[in-house]
Amino acid sequence: MASQQAVDFKNLLADLSRRAANPNFDLSTIRDVTENIHVATREPEGVTYAEVDAGGVEAMWCIPEGAAPDAAIVHTHMGGSVLMSMHSDRKAAAHIAKAAGVRSLVLNFRRSPEHKYPAQIEDVCNAYYWLLDQGYKPHKIASVGHSIGGYLAVALALRLRDRGEAPPASILSISPWTDITLSGASIEINADRDALLSRGLMELFRSCWLDGTDVEWTDPQVNLLEATLSDLPPIAVYYGEHELLASDAIAFSARAKKAGNEITVRRVDEGQHSFIIAAGRVPEVDQAIAEMGSWLRTTLGLGSAVAQPRLTLIDEA
Repeated sequence: MASQQAVDFKNLLADLSRRAANPNFDLSTIRDVTENIHVATREPEGVTYAEVDAGGVEAMWCIPEGAAPDAAIVHTHMGGSVLMSMHSDRKAAAHIAKAAGVRSLVLNFRRSPEHKYPAQIEDVCNAYYWLLDQGYKPHKIASVGHSIGGYLAVALALRLRDRGEAPPASILSISPWTDITLSGASIEINADRDALLSRGLMELFRSCWLDGTDVEWTDPQVNLLEATLSDLPPIAVYYGEHELLASDAIAFSARAKKAGNEITVRRVDEGQHSFIIAAGRVPEVDQAIAEMGSWLRTTLGLGSAVAQPRLTLIDEA
């Protein structure tokens, strides 16, 4: 059974979703409303922030006390390419960075419909190249993201692989959107259990992102279930049991494993979409983030995690 804190988080998401669905709101107002999702995240202690220009991409460093000087995370936020920002994700990203003991570069990638595909992945790649210019080595960089950011975390490694360039050390993909056709079974099964997402909202995101680009929904550039997934770095996929995109996470993980990759899959029982937003307030989420941090430290060659409890409430998918 989910904790009371998890129930409270679900209710907060439902209230946010209701307010954002006001038919009188234009996109700018909807963005202002949804940006308030950050109130669900507790401010982590011992983390400082600094805004930077990361190769032409607006970004923000989350810097935990004692962070490893030679390792970094590239963090991409949620929002279907349309909503949210580095500001709404700042605290959640900082919790992951603190658990891993490394600094995290949270990207404010360009949003649609003003900037359609491939603007978002171009921004992620440019920020990655900027990190290399700053002296970070690929084997000391992790690609992390949730929702569409979970797609972008994988897409970065795919693009680098296809260019013959060194990929990041690892990929942490949380609540990823991997099937643009929206054909996963959980789209229907979890329709009444996901407090934040709906089919209609996902269709709107897809339209804002891809309409007018001539990119088909099955194009492997945007649909990870159609992509060639071989030769990727270690991957960890986390998803919430009750989220609309649970099937996306499961199907992608199965394909990535079949392609020969090292993959770890975890399910947060009764978890919501992009559950990491509840960091610092929901015990199930904090335990998941503790495990993410330990996994990231291992893949970045930093040893075991520091004083973090091992996750007990997430099951193997």
